[in-house]
Amino acid sequence: MKNNTRFSGKVRRKPASQNQRGIALITTLLLLMLLTAMSLTMVLSVGSDMLINGYYGNDRASFYAADSGANITRQALVAGMLAAVPQNFAAGVQPIPVNTQNNVAQAVQTTYAGATPLTGGPAGSWPAKFTITNVVMNAPTCTTNLGLLCTAPGASTNFHYIYPYTITSVGQSQGAEATTLVDSGNFVFNGTISPGGNVVLNFASFGTFIDQYAACSAPFVAGTLTGPFFTNGAWNFGDANALGSATKYDFTDTTGQANGAVSYWHGGNCDNDAAPSDTANGTTIAPTFQNGLNLGQNAIALPQNDFNQEQAVLDGVGNTSTQPTPATMSPILKNATGVAYPSGAAPASGVYLPYSVNPITHQNTFTGGGIYVQGDATVKLSPLASSTSGEVYTIVQNGVTTTVTINPTATGAGTTTIQTGSGPVTTINGVPTMIDSTTGAVDENATMLYVNGNITSLTGPGEYQPAINSGVALTVTAAQNVTVTGDIRYAAEPVTTANNQLVAGQPQPADTLIPANNSGQVLGIFTATGDIQMNNSQSDGNLEIDASIAMISQGGTGGWVNVGPHINTLNVVGGRIANQAKAGNTTTRNIYYDRRFSQGNFAPPWYPSTTVQASSTSTSAFQPPTVQRLQWFFKSSY
Repeated sequence: MKNNTRFSGKVRRKPASQNQRGIALITTLLLLMLLTAMSLTMVLSVGSDMLINGYYGNDRASFYAADSGANITRQALVAGMLAAVPQNFAAGVQPIPVNTQNNVAQAVQTTYAGATPLTGGPAGSWPAKFTITNVVMNAPTCTTNLGLLCTAPGASTNFHYIYPYTITSVGQSQGAEATTLVDSGNFVFNGTISPGGNVVLNFASFGTFIDQYAACSAPFVAGTLTGPFFTNGAWNFGDANALGSATKYDFTDTTGQANGAVSYWHGGNCDNDAAPSDTANGTTIAPTFQNGLNLGQNAIALPQNDFNQEQAVLDGVGNTSTQPTPATMSPILKNATGVAYPSGAAPASGVYLPYSVNPITHQNTFTGGGIYVQGDATVKLSPLASSTSGEVYTIVQNGVTTTVTINPTATGAGTTTIQTGSGPVTTINGVPTMIDSTTGAVDENATMLYVNGNITSLTGPGEYQPAINSGVALTVTAAQNVTVTGDIRYAAEPVTTANNQLVAGQPQPADTLIPANNSGQVLGIFTATGDIQMNNSQSDGNLEIDASIAMISQGGTGGWVNVGPHINTLNVVGGRIANQAKAGNTTTRNIYYDRRFSQGNFAPPWYPSTTVQASSTSTSAFQPPTVQRLQWFFKSSY
């Protein structure tokens, strides 16, 4: 059957509104899903931040707990070591008993082996605790002022201990975070004995001594100041404005003065105060006195003259209150050709040695303590290449060169030669020696070089080259000025001259004794009536003088002064003793105290000394130690 229905060709469409039904619902659902996702993301982000902050806070609290534990342990070790030292100890007795460090380390580790809470912090601070898992104090390196080991100290009165230590500290806060910190370094202890009664004090025992230092005069140069300091006046300290520098004063050894008050310079204003620090005009000057500030001390008497040094050339003793005369020198002193020193009047120039001539064998024998130079001269000091204790003295006067070579083979034995110009070489049996004034016995091989005039140039063989051989004990004395024109260095430095310099494989601070380098080498430079002048001729502008330098006498005006070009860096290994502080004209000045000079038992031969009044009984003191933190690292575990 056919369908005869016809279509008109028109299609009926639904209204547009009917095609969009349900879109609003879908859009709403999509927006809801987006907001839900964003909310979840925010919740997760905030939660993560809170977790991270919590972990970080716990980590930092654990770190600080470990660091605090190491600090507390160090202090406990120091207290334990000092508690083991007798209140008084005698010369020649080691003050810290052997193995004390092991007992103290074990006791401290036992004390802090459990979790020790840290208390006393501000309200709301993170709770924390620490545990010390390991404490090690190794056997010390210990030397004395005589350069001996502490286990066999002889008559030593000064003891210098270096104890290596390692501390392992674990800090923990709330949660499982823990920080392990390892702290390693050295404890440096110094103990001294002051004998009772009047004692002879050698001026070499000072790192710095200034006789005339008036209150409210120029402020002293700031820096790290090693060795004992003393003035018969008053120390003057300045602030950054007065010094033109922010450098601080740090005195490592005893500091004393005769005046009862210290002068503090606040800019252009001076304030006298009996306290170790002073505040005025909005500034505070607070030097560090590691071994105390002693005010109102007895003034120290000065040497009257250089008669002892001049006499020491003649007899090796040098104990006299009168000046040698040509009449007394003539029978003793002879020049290179055997001509005696004139008995009537001093010659204009000449180099003389104390020796006798056997009339039968014609052999020459050395009879005194050194070399006598009449008139102004230049002097060059050089090690004898063929000997570890020999020394060559090259002396020039008016264009004429005299060479004296001293070659010891044993105490009092060896040979001395002298030659002037192209003349013959005179050989003398024996070498200069120091003689004990009481027994007449030979104490040691030692040389006094006395110049009756000015030393217009005192130097070594060249820049950075050694001038003083390993076994040489020498004092250079001039009746007038001494002018240093170049490096005068020891063949081996007795103390460190840089921080973290290795000593026996361990890094040490500057001015630490090096026992392996102590062979008795020592130099003193002294004038009673003149200045020690610097007229540096070296190309790089630097200068080093390894010596205790003294320009001092009663009523003198001697000082250390630069009369030549500006010096970039001036290094001195020894000390400075002066009537007055004078201008050095240097950019950097380092004085490294030769710690062998401590307490005056070791000094350059025939160096000036004085008698001081001490207490009626011997006293001893063990100063708080210096802590050197050489290695510090941490690791965390979760």
